Amino acid sequence: MTMVKDPYSGLQFVELSHVWGHGVPSYPGQEDVKMVRAVKHAQHGVLAWRINTVMHTGTHMNAPIHLIQRGQDLSEIPEDRFFGNGVILSIPKGSYGTITAEDLEAAKPGVRNGDIVVIVTGWHHRYSDALEYFGESPGLTKDAAEWLVKKQAKMVAVDTQQIDHPLATSLGPHRGGPTMRRLAAAYQEATGKDPKKEHGEWYIAHKTLLGAGIPTIEQVGGDVDVLLGKRATLAATPWKLKHGDACPVRFVAMLDPTGAIKIGAGR
Repeated sequence: MTMVKDPYSGLQFVELSHVWGHGVPSYPGQEDVKMVRAVKHAQHGVLAWRINTVMHTGTHMNAPIHLIQRGQDLSEIPEDRFFGNGVILSIPKGSYGTITAEDLEAAKPGVRNGDIVVIVTGWHHRYSDALEYFGESPGLTKDAAEWLVKKQAKMVAVDTQQIDHPLATSLGPHRGGPTMRRLAAAYQEATGKDPKKEHGEWYIAHKTLLGAGIPTIEQVGGDVDVLLGKRATLAATPWKLKHGDACPVRFVAMLDPTGAIKIGAGR
């Protein structure tokens, strides 16, 4: 477990990110991360990498412009969105599950207005280059995303491969897809449900949250299990990237075991 204690304040820092690098799982239809040592210790006494990557790999943040035309890019999101108090919700889900507004309402501790909300389904334990990880993951419904908007969530993070159910994305029979051709038939066989009826709106959870200016983090991992059902202070700072729709981030939680250190109102 990655937990670091600050000797001065006593604050505990908990890792919420997957390790990023060559060979990390990449979305079907996208190229893998490629890393080459441009400068080597054995040859030059220095190490420097050259990297070619899609930004939507590993634990990463989406900016509104990802799905909202003329939405904020990474460089335009207000800095206060990236840091604040929040809650880590345990909402276990299996293959093809959905995270609904009812699930969010019932989860403890309750979500407060303005929280950073981290939703943990248990899917981070399946993080891998696998058909099941990408195709069968649970996702937020439209009403769940609308519920989070009403709560004025500062940021929303999930431990799944993306915010939406895979059948609501280009992995299924939507525009640009299907990039997983087996997915719709496999879903119908496993659930007995019509994917077009159940998930007919394309990237609806993404569009609802990003359209409200709420940045999202996908593929939360690390030691998130130690925080289930707890409140914490959370931080994730993206690149200040002009026109940037997404980038990998280091996502960290901060805990004060004594309860003595709080983020006050500034008065």
